[in-house]
Amino acid sequence: MKTILMTGITILFVFVMTAQTYITNVTVLDVENQKEIPNQTVLITNSLIVKIQSSKKVKIPDNAVIIDGTGKYLAPGLTDAHIHFSQNGGLYTRPDTIDLRAFTPYEQEIHISKTKMEDKLRRYLKNGITTVFDVGSTLYFLEKSKTFQDKDFAPTIYMTGPLSTTYKPQVFEDFPDNSPFALTQTVEEGIKSVQDQLPYKPDFIKIWYIVGADGLSVEESARKNLPIVKAVIDEAHKHNLKVAVHATQRITAQLAVENGADFLVHSVDDEILQPDFVQLMKKNKVVLCPTLIVHGGYIKTFGQNLKFSTYELETAEPQQLGTLLDLKHLSDNTMVKNYKAQGNSEQMLSNLKASDSISRTNLKLLSDAGVTIATGTDAGNIGTLHVSSYQAELIAMKESGLSHWEILEASTINGAKILDKEEEFGSIKVGKKANLILLDASPVDDLANLTKIHKVINNGSVFNPEDLLKDTPEDLAQRQLNGYNLRHIDAFLEPYADEVEVYNFPGQLQYKGKEAMKKGYAQMFTNTPNLHCELLNRMVQVNTVIDQERVQVGIRVIEATAISQSENGKIQKVFFLR
Repeated sequence: MKTILMTGITILFVFVMTAQTYITNVTVLDVENQKEIPNQTVLITNSLIVKIQSSKKVKIPDNAVIIDGTGKYLAPGLTDAHIHFSQNGGLYTRPDTIDLRAFTPYEQEIHISKTKMEDKLRRYLKNGITTVFDVGSTLYFLEKSKTFQDKDFAPTIYMTGPLSTTYKPQVFEDFPDNSPFALTQTVEEGIKSVQDQLPYKPDFIKIWYIVGADGLSVEESARKNLPIVKAVIDEAHKHNLKVAVHATQRITAQLAVENGADFLVHSVDDEILQPDFVQLMKKNKVVLCPTLIVHGGYIKTFGQNLKFSTYELETAEPQQLGTLLDLKHLSDNTMVKNYKAQGNSEQMLSNLKASDSISRTNLKLLSDAGVTIATGTDAGNIGTLHVSSYQAELIAMKESGLSHWEILEASTINGAKILDKEEEFGSIKVGKKANLILLDASPVDDLANLTKIHKVINNGSVFNPEDLLKDTPEDLAQRQLNGYNLRHIDAFLEPYADEVEVYNFPGQLQYKGKEAMKKGYAQMFTNTPNLHCELLNRMVQVNTVIDQERVQVGIRVIEATAISQSENGKIQKVFFLR
């Protein structure tokens, strides 16, 4: 009996270890050859793609898991080649850019970033992003990232530690253990900044090539700091680590590439690139991540000119998106007033338009020349929210003149090329990781179809997107508040159940059903441009959220309490106390 039992266990073990999943009758997106291949069956065994062939030739064993891909499209999982886990994307995440610590302590932002890392990872995977590059973090996150290596719900993470830089913002002197910057003012300090990371096993090294802070001209400052930049690059290469460089001026980008940089993580935005530099990029096989939208995220937030699509409002971490609107009600002190004025100034908007135009022209030049382009958002910066900003980045790339196929290539296989891992992931090929997204429509026709995800496959594990991250009652309450403050009627109504009931406390029915709400609120949104709700306090108890609010409606200011009750992922009842 013991022998029979052990034999049974062995058979079960072998079956589990060789579990097979067949995706049948699907159109495969071949991003390397830029073609759609219809009526294919893809076999996944454990974490790898082991066979791709015509569905007519496949015989499927009885014990296999079958996913019907009829009418669907199979794409490689997406890569965001530029994010920051130590930043949350909200208003308070970069005190070196706008110091609002008088309103919200930076310690609170640090706590959010550390406790919400799993939430971010699940949100990325839910939306088809199976690989992320953290291009500048802290030693805490560099160590923490290793704990997610074997988690099926987590995208693959490639990460560097603190950025080697000759300029460190003063505010981070108060947070030495949580600073994403390593000050390197000598060659020796530059070398040490690499060596300090080695025990944490970074995937690459990053240089923040900031110039002009020393009072010199851009080129003088760039050349003065070049020996340190070169020392960091050389030390990293000595340890077989590639080097990413933040360089937004032509001179810094050129000097970085001439001295061995492998990965430029922003566009040059101060001048149009000349053919000799374009060819240098191609010859040296330097990858470019253009990050086209991040600068505008700051300016639009400061000027309170934010607009979000329904997709962005549903996909973003709702609490962080909500903070981006806080300048509407923060105390109107001199600093806040100045930031608002700058965000709306003719000069600032003109500069943004010019830099955007140069960045997009340069992206097209480099892409046409055959330079490898990798999609990345710089998510975590103010106004560039994790996950939801990805579609906006793709739209900006399209507006730069890239084709849908070029953008799909940049968003998949080219991300793998950053670290020479294109034989491991990034396209649908036998022997590669089964990091895939099964789509309801073709992104070749419309890039927005990348959001129409039927299944996510991560290292061979198959997920329904909605199972990866559930909305909490607080998420629902915040999403409707964001829609309210943006006067976006569809986003406002989305968290509510179709038959929601809205009462004036204790029991006077005001609305029943979303359609009735829509009639009342749509008119108010249209007629009240200065409508704004400030959240004063929030209490969450199981499925009930109690919000204390101060609402400006026209010239009136109303103090109110909203009590929302949620079930089955939607707000079912709301009670207002005024």
